[in-house]
Amino acid sequence: MKKIDEISLLYEISQALNKHADLQKALYTVLDILSDNMNMSRGMITILNPLSDEISIEVAHGLSRSAMQKGVYKLGEGVTGQVIETGQPVTIPKISESPRFLNRTKSRSGPGHQELSFICVPIKRDQQVIGALGVDLPYDPEYPLKEGEKILTVVAAMIATQVIHLERMRREREKLEAENERLRMELEKKYRVKNIVGNSNKMREVYQMISQVARSNATVLVRGESGTGKELVANAIHYNSSRSSHPFVKVNCAALPGNLIESELFGHEKGAFTGAIHQKAGKFEFAHKGTLFLDEIGAISPEVQAKLLRVLQERELERVGGNKTVKVDVRILAATNKNLEQAVAEGHFRSDLYYRINVFPIYLPPLRERKTDVLALADFFLEKYVRENNKEILRFSTPAIDMLMSYHWPGNVRELENCIERAVLLCEDKVIHSYHLPPTLQTGKESGTLPSQTMDEAVEKLEREMIVDALKHNRGNMSRAAQTLGSTLRKISYKVDKYGINPRQYH
Repeated sequence: MKKIDEISLLYEISQALNKHADLQKALYTVLDILSDNMNMSRGMITILNPLSDEISIEVAHGLSRSAMQKGVYKLGEGVTGQVIETGQPVTIPKISESPRFLNRTKSRSGPGHQELSFICVPIKRDQQVIGALGVDLPYDPEYPLKEGEKILTVVAAMIATQVIHLERMRREREKLEAENERLRMELEKKYRVKNIVGNSNKMREVYQMISQVARSNATVLVRGESGTGKELVANAIHYNSSRSSHPFVKVNCAALPGNLIESELFGHEKGAFTGAIHQKAGKFEFAHKGTLFLDEIGAISPEVQAKLLRVLQERELERVGGNKTVKVDVRILAATNKNLEQAVAEGHFRSDLYYRINVFPIYLPPLRERKTDVLALADFFLEKYVRENNKEILRFSTPAIDMLMSYHWPGNVRELENCIERAVLLCEDKVIHSYHLPPTLQTGKESGTLPSQTMDEAVEKLEREMIVDALKHNRGNMSRAAQTLGSTLRKISYKVDKYGINPRQYH
């Protein structure tokens, strides 16, 4: 074995460490230099995870990726684990004669393998061991292993800073991956099918259809009036699909100007148009392996419809101003509140695109057709906004419930949510009363659901409502109800008789 020129070796390593900004690339270069100068068969830099006391191979020379993945040790386990635990170097002249040598990578055994020597030295930060540098050398009885150990100890000190940064980056990466997984699990939990509020027969049909189509790759068209929850259905389909760990990209086609939507969906090349100073990937590329949700797809122009059809059929696209074909693997979910059949008949929407996206239609009924869900939704939004605004509101009054049930809800679930949020902000009591609800619910002329009232009628209605609430709270006890209302038993008895209230039914 040739004699090592230590000065040239260390100079070359220092140059490599200063040259490369990429930490891993610098360390790979160091192992290449050691291989050339020390006749090294293979080498590895291992890093200790202080949280799990687990040691893994971060950079290696002469090892396959699968072999590196096998090289995982516990602190104190094997030669590498012992070196990191004790902080002392270990040199083994013949690994075949050492019971401590585990050969976990399975790269040093089998027929035809030559005898090897192994040197392993610790990598330290101050006095704390953070990893190890280990090398395999062809066995040579004349080779000065102690000299090789000293050289590797110096090299380990030189690369310690890089290893420290690499270990910190790995911890940050693991933390980020764990956080991403936590967020993904939260999204899956949030968008479970059972989390969509509503128990009417029509909504049960929707839940069944979501469950049937979620695990497939079929294109889904969600139809329904504005505010019925089409985006919520799209979320439920994606996060219950096999693509849930991949991107879910949403595009509101109606919110984008016609001259920008093509660039937004398919991307553009530098110089494709005025202002295109950089190449930009489109939403299809961002959604690769995942799902793309095209909300209000009926608003797309005929020119963009043609390009969209090609992507859906061929699974490939060209950026605006480019001629390079980009392959994409994307599942399409679309939604619209328009009558697409009429748009096709009038020539505003391509019939071939309509049939391509209408593979599995899901129709969301308007809230006026699922009145049995109104109270469940109202209670859900009440709990949500009470929590957000740190208030203590327990329920809706009976007249408020009647108003919620009588209204026709042209804005559907979105209007109901806004209505409850407003009521929570106005309410300073523990009960949402009818006067906390918007004027559209209270005025017969606007809602078409309530008769016109005189001032006396409105006062009487409010009086009756307050007395009924007080009797409910006090289990029909009129004396305590009078105290609650700050009145006398005589006045309350008179009003009870006047309004035909039966206190016994609240016992």
